[in-house]
Amino acid sequence: MTIDEALQAFAALGAQWILWLLVALSVIALAVIVERAAYLLSVRGNHEALRTELRVLLARGQTEKARQRLDESPSCEARILRAGIGSRTPQEAEERMAGESELQRLGMERRLAFLGTLGNNAPFIGLLGTVIGIIGAFHQLDASSGRLSSGLMAEIGEALIATAIGLLVALPAVAAFNFFQRVIKVRLSRANALGREVLANLYSVPEPGE
Repeated sequence: MTIDEALQAFAALGAQWILWLLVALSVIALAVIVERAAYLLSVRGNHEALRTELRVLLARGQTEKARQRLDESPSCEARILRAGIGSRTPQEAEERMAGESELQRLGMERRLAFLGTLGNNAPFIGLLGTVIGIIGAFHQLDASSGRLSSGLMAEIGEALIATAIGLLVALPAVAAFNFFQRVIKVRLSRANALGREVLANLYSVPEPGE
């Protein structure tokens, strides 16, 4: 079998399976979006209230109460700060919070790569279905000696639908990916700002022997 014959046999399968593949991918994408949204909602908290309370507790030297307050918060910002509370030096606190920040980022970005990949490639999958459908339509046109038929027009329409579905699958995936990335960036920036409170408190403590 030549390459041309193999491609013709592949095209003979039609674009229907491409449509079902896109539907399956869209269902998976929806599940990822719902799961990620639920997770990000579960690790959010009142940023301003936490910052105010933390500043007061650290100013009073109540490190243990500050640690307990952070333990009570479900937010990722609190988890990052918790890693720095109790450190002996600002450098140690900064390194600990940087490490925890990376772990929190990885946790929040889990499965987002699928959305990004799907958003970038779903249109091409739909385009593949269109190409396969057009090839099949040309073969049918050749077999009918150039006569148009309702079956031929239906096959061309199905081919074009594949591209449309590819775009419809890609757009929500890209929108959700960008939205989640923005949320993650904002939360990590907030954690960094709160971390400055911890570092400022440690820098205000004189070194032993001073």
